[in-house]
Amino acid sequence: MGSIKGLGPIVKTELIFRDEDYGKPINERLSVVLRRNTTKNDFANIAIKSNVSFSTIRDVVYRTNSLTKLNAYAISLLIHAAFENSFAYKLQAEGDILFLGDLLNL
Repeated sequence: MGSIKGLGPIVKTELIFRDEDYGKPINERLSVVLRRNTTKNDFANIAIKSNVSFSTIRDVVYRTNSLTKLNAYAISLLIHAAFENSFAYKLQAEGDILFLGDLLNL
């Protein structure tokens, strides 16, 4: 599929996925990390940007559908969203720890 320019980042799917990744479910760790760090809104926004249906994206993430060259762009965008979200969650958690520590006089 190569580089695709859209509303999101420039994604080179060949740098994320190898030929042997296609035709089977994504690996279990990637599935867990994507589920933990993305929301339904991320799925919906990426479905619009990639022209891959919400249900296909969901099924690939939950490993009930295989990765294909057609849905790899959407999953690559989801990986980017999860990466950005994980930083936001980390910063939020650090702030929460400081706040709660102050309340507990730690």
